[in-house]
Amino acid sequence: MLRDEEGALAVRLAREAVRRGLAGRVPGDPGRFFSGASLPPVFDEPRGVFVTLRRARDGELRGCIGLPLPRSPLRIGLPEAAVAAALEDPRFPPLPRADLATTTVEVSVLTLPQELRGGSPAERLAEVVVGRDGLIVELGGASGLLLPQVAVEQAWDAATLLAQTCVKAGLRPESWRSPAARVRRFEAEVFSEARPEGPVRRLPLAAR
Repeated sequence: MLRDEEGALAVRLAREAVRRGLAGRVPGDPGRFFSGASLPPVFDEPRGVFVTLRRARDGELRGCIGLPLPRSPLRIGLPEAAVAAALEDPRFPPLPRADLATTTVEVSVLTLPQELRGGSPAERLAEVVVGRDGLIVELGGASGLLLPQVAVEQAWDAATLLAQTCVKAGLRPESWRSPAARVRRFEAEVFSEARPEGPVRRLPLAAR
């Protein structure tokens, strides 16, 4: 578990990575930004991580990309996700450099995804807890992921979260019911700026 000050540092590092990326100072590997920096030990742990960018005036999504599996230390994966969220999210044009000042940064540090144990749809549904779980659904080469905070923000129940994760993958909403579907859950610690470059808070994800 990250301490609050470590979460705040993660958000500041993500913003700095975006700033450098938008300025064109990307060395081909954004992970090199902080590879030699003196950081708390948690930044040397392999972690999945997502960076979310939002317009400060209305909270609208402006970019969200991450690494769901802990394939690299946080100090490497965090700047990679941050630069990708600003420049490579296919849903949005690259973030203009001037817009960073009116954009908030949010960092989600993930636990290792765990496959749902239940085999039947009812058993799978019973395992999913809104406010605790993010989901990954895979079927037939398609894959979709939703972070835990999405279901809370949208006031979804567990069945809707499962269905919408399928939709994110380009699948039919009921695809999670298929015995061939692989469904994994994960948790996240989420830290977000209250305003651009402002105080960072840990976002509570109350289970429902």
